[in-house]
Amino acid sequence: MIRRYYRFVTDSERSLVWRLVGGALALAGAGAGALALALVVLIPFTPSTSDLEELKVQHPTVVKSAGGETIAEFGRLNREWVALSEMDPTVAQALVVTEDHRFYEHPGVDPKRLAGAVFRTLLGNRQGGSTLTMQLARNLYPDQIGQSFGPLRKLKEIVTALKIERAYSKDQIIETYLNTVSYLYGAHGIERGAQMYFDKSADKLDAEEAAMLVGMLKATAYYNPKRNPERARQRRNVVLAQMKKRGALTAEEYESLSDAPLGVDFSMPPNRRESEAPHFTERLREHLLRWAEERGYNVYTDGLVVHSTLDARLQAMAEEAVRRQGAALQAVADVGWARESSDLLSESAGPYRRARSGVEGFGYFWRKKDALVNDFIRSTRRFERSVAGDYTAEQALDALRDDEAFMDSLREAKTRLQVGFAAVEPEGAEVRAYVGSRDYEKAPYDHAGIARRQPGSTFKPFVYAAALEEGYDPDDTFEDTPVEIRTASGNTWRPENAGGTATGKPVSLSDGLAYSKNTITSRVVQEVGAGDVADLARDMGVRRSELDKVPSLALGTSSVTLLEMTNAYATLTRGGRYQEPQFITQIESRDGQVLRASDPPSERVLSEEVAAQITEMMRGVVTRGTGRAVSDGWGIRADVAGKTGTTQGGADGWFLLMHPQLVAGAWTGFNDPRVAFRTGHWGQGGNNALRVTAHFFQQALRSGALSPEEELAPSPESEEDAGGDGLLASVGDALESAAASAGRAAASAAESAGRAVVGAVSDWMTGEDGRRDAPADGSREEEPSAEQEQAQPRTWNETADERRKRMEEYWKEVQDERRRETERRRERLEQYYEETKENVEEAVPEDLPSPPGRDDRDERGDEAPPAERRGEDQRGVVGDCPRSERTPDQPPGVLRRGGQP
Repeated sequence: MIRRYYRFVTDSERSLVWRLVGGALALAGAGAGALALALVVLIPFTPSTSDLEELKVQHPTVVKSAGGETIAEFGRLNREWVALSEMDPTVAQALVVTEDHRFYEHPGVDPKRLAGAVFRTLLGNRQGGSTLTMQLARNLYPDQIGQSFGPLRKLKEIVTALKIERAYSKDQIIETYLNTVSYLYGAHGIERGAQMYFDKSADKLDAEEAAMLVGMLKATAYYNPKRNPERARQRRNVVLAQMKKRGALTAEEYESLSDAPLGVDFSMPPNRRESEAPHFTERLREHLLRWAEERGYNVYTDGLVVHSTLDARLQAMAEEAVRRQGAALQAVADVGWARESSDLLSESAGPYRRARSGVEGFGYFWRKKDALVNDFIRSTRRFERSVAGDYTAEQALDALRDDEAFMDSLREAKTRLQVGFAAVEPEGAEVRAYVGSRDYEKAPYDHAGIARRQPGSTFKPFVYAAALEEGYDPDDTFEDTPVEIRTASGNTWRPENAGGTATGKPVSLSDGLAYSKNTITSRVVQEVGAGDVADLARDMGVRRSELDKVPSLALGTSSVTLLEMTNAYATLTRGGRYQEPQFITQIESRDGQVLRASDPPSERVLSEEVAAQITEMMRGVVTRGTGRAVSDGWGIRADVAGKTGTTQGGADGWFLLMHPQLVAGAWTGFNDPRVAFRTGHWGQGGNNALRVTAHFFQQALRSGALSPEEELAPSPESEEDAGGDGLLASVGDALESAAASAGRAAASAAESAGRAVVGAVSDWMTGEDGRRDAPADGSREEEPSAEQEQAQPRTWNETADERRKRMEEYWKEVQDERRRETERRRERLEQYYEETKENVEEAVPEDLPSPPGRDDRDERGDEAPPAERRGEDQRGVVGDCPRSERTPDQPPGVLRRGGQP
């Protein structure tokens, strides 16, 4: 064929004109053949007819809570579909005459328009030549067709358009087109566009309004009537002119409408909250998409029914705790950084909330920290774009500082406190509640499962668990003295306790964890090795974050997610067995067929004995240690164990709490770790994150969602003491708790009445009697008990058998003394409780003002216990009074002032 073509065009006997015409026709035929072949080849690589038919009726995936309530739907677009018959006729007229006036004549491709576009493109004036059907194909299938300009994309458009014309009628194509186009601000479809720009539905649009909505589709951002009204008006008039040209408008109508103002009545559509638990469903969506892709399902069109692990009631409690406590802590931060003075205003959030309306939040911070604010500006995209343009770095900085709107937005972003919360049911590792931020609409970034922050002292249980796995005992003691550790890089690491103090005395592992002793933890990690600690933490649940195998890992310097930490703590509650967190329990098809049922495997990562021992040690955190506010302040009397955590400078606050039925944790902080609470007190996890977790558990226990009767795994000690002695100790502990609570209530009421009833008793006073500044990491520096002083410091070269024998003898002596002391305590507390009750009833008048703590009622959902004024007792005190002022016959929980009763 090529030889024949060559001979024809080179035959000198034929006229030149005939040879040129014949050659052109031959080339055109060859080109048409090649084009037809290309179109056939591309058919398998474009959407199939069945896909196009499915677009007519899409079935979104429905996500249900554990209780069966619908909490989310995953559909392809955020739109409100309206039929073509329900739109004003001028909308379709304006679209056809402007975009494709031969729409009703061609089969999806307009050869004349396409040829004209090719000719103009060759002349340097690029034209697309796409019909409405080709545009619809590109809009619906951007991934398969592509968005880059070129012949391959155009060929795919042509093939897909021809398929659409076979599956749809012309009116259906127009209807689909108008229901799928974007009108900015998250609005899709003509109905949402009409509501947003003109506050009316699509069937009520006037001709000039329809012309504007159609006209802006050429370039929605460029012709945005909100930002560029003059451009939008000019584009509208182009559409009106086309309507006049094609006979849809008379000349008089055109003249009248083209002179009319835009008449835009813009109202930002409310952000469609696709889910009742948006952060949770986003994590679920990630899991679902991976599963669906592997099995050939379409999450957005196949009508799947997903049964999730979310408990709607617990989720509501979690959101309420985050909202209330987040607002209270925001007020603390705002007022703290608004004042010239850095002194602690109060250990209660109430005074900060009352003062908030009268100050400029973070005003002092923004004025005095110029260098840091400049760093904030330099980290923005606006700054990067300015420097990439015509500005120098200094000019861009000055210009942005002068931009009031920009600075307000930056300030809001940098100074907004964030909160993350996660709750996992140990049985099955099912995620029951999950909140990624205080407000999903304002800050959608997920601080529960995506953000990685240093966990501080909440990492310490892994260190102690590793030690117990290697044969150590909770009552083994280490010297509380300064520590120096040489690192692999040759530097010296000198970890210190909060406040920089060390008692110089032996401290047991149990007390080291309860009081968050950095010196003790650092000595332990030297013994067991950072590598073993990292491996155990990974086995228990920290499996996605990188852990640096260095000594400082023991104090929580490697960043992790809150969900990882929460599930790792749940491993303890499961008795040392790990399970992967679950978001989905079952997936069904649209017709009810079960496609997947969750049955997560478990693996033994920690011995049951060690899990019970660590749990018992963590009970000490909430009964006598840094998390004591759980019981003293929030009145939680269930069997719980937990750990507080605070990082350098108070950048991160953590608190995780373990209950037999649920393990939950909270993180608080700012997106930029260079921003933190101003005072050490409020920067502690025991004073910020603890409020969120405790609020949640308080409400869950009160509502009956969790049972106060359930028990964590019994400690080895409690198993040994089972029987009369164990019962007696439990009775004594209960009486002590009741007496302490009664004493605090009496003190609060008397203080409110003028401090005249119970003398100097006050759980919430902020005086300096024997107290020092609160430690930075939430620990309480406390002298070792008499029992600890009796214990001999560990001899580091003794054998394991020798150490075990020595500790068994020591423990027997301690147990004997405990039994005798328990009986004496029980008798003393019964008498004290009765006397306290009688004194309060006689001394408190009926018209006594509300006791302290009611200022925080709206933060906790109930009266905030007065113990909050004491924070976590982290100022060198034991119980409620300095150890130096407690006498042998004085029950815990009763204060003395100046050493006098």
